[in-house]
Amino acid sequence: MGGVMRSLLLAALALGLALPTAHAERVKDLADVRGVRANQLVGYGIVVGLNGTGDSDKTTFTIQSVVAMLARNNVRVPAAGLKLKNVAAVMITAELPPFARAGNQIDVTVSSIGDAKSLVGGTLIVAPLKGHDGNIYAVAQGPLTVGGFSVGEGGQGEIKNHPTVARIPDGALVEREVPVELAGQSTVTLQLREADFTTAARMAKVINMNLGGKFGRALDSGTIVVDVPPPYREKMVEFLALVERLEVTPDSRAKVVVNERTGTIIIGQDVRIAPVAVAHGNITVSIKRTEAAVPAAPLTPGDTVVEQNTELQVVEEKQNLIELQGAKLSDVVEGLNRLGTSPRDLITILQAIKQAGALRADVEVM
Repeated sequence: MGGVMRSLLLAALALGLALPTAHAERVKDLADVRGVRANQLVGYGIVVGLNGTGDSDKTTFTIQSVVAMLARNNVRVPAAGLKLKNVAAVMITAELPPFARAGNQIDVTVSSIGDAKSLVGGTLIVAPLKGHDGNIYAVAQGPLTVGGFSVGEGGQGEIKNHPTVARIPDGALVEREVPVELAGQSTVTLQLREADFTTAARMAKVINMNLGGKFGRALDSGTIVVDVPPPYREKMVEFLALVERLEVTPDSRAKVVVNERTGTIIIGQDVRIAPVAVAHGNITVSIKRTEAAVPAAPLTPGDTVVEQNTELQVVEEKQNLIELQGAKLSDVVEGLNRLGTSPRDLITILQAIKQAGALRADVEVM
């Protein structure tokens, strides 16, 4: 009898892992293929053509960069006394997407590293972009797009948005490719963006059900290895397109996220509260100070005296104990709203319930 019950339990568990619900998501939205990723690029350059809003004379590396650039163009100028209000030194960042080929164009972000006031109207001079290995993968150049402005100085000036950071759409040309070989591989590894044992088991189960065999297996909470069927080993694009369209119901830990600075509370749908009684009241202390002029008595020497009177009032709001017992998120929210407290008070209440051991969730404070 014990073996039969164990078999029924395993069958029910497998069925629960495999059945999708209305909240199912595609594999491509939950996991990435190992080895298929973007690469960060960074470079240094100078922006010219600014209308007097560039780096000041105190930014010596800007002057050195201009002198070096002019020297490469056979123009020799002394660095001493060189004033460049229309030039700014910048850092250029970009993301090289996977499978980018030589000749493709990518967007770049240009950020001032000196004391320039604005990059509006500037043009980036050709600048190489390097990867972490020190090789040049792209070259950036072009006019800047700034979503703001800076006019005037000091109290008479006005600044809108952030004028020292700009974008250049399609501003970099890819010069070197990052090789990614997919054809001929016998296995593909999927990496969950949010590691979870239940989600990993469900994904492997869905892959096996749709491929008609034991092709997928979860190695841990964030890694699923899929054996590529022989007919697809030379057609990896079609195989990955098939896998990434499969729908899996993700799972996650019960969590409450609070931000005490803004009073924001996010409660996950799996949050539960054990039976607990909560009372929350506020004490308001009001101190009022008044002044009264008391004149001297008639026909007596003396001046008018000013007396200060202080009135102290303490008001405590009466709150009854309210029982909270949530089987689902709506019950929890309804019970907390019955207290009539503000979001900041709710943060304190949730933390106290967690300390009491009645909140079945993790509380993450931002």
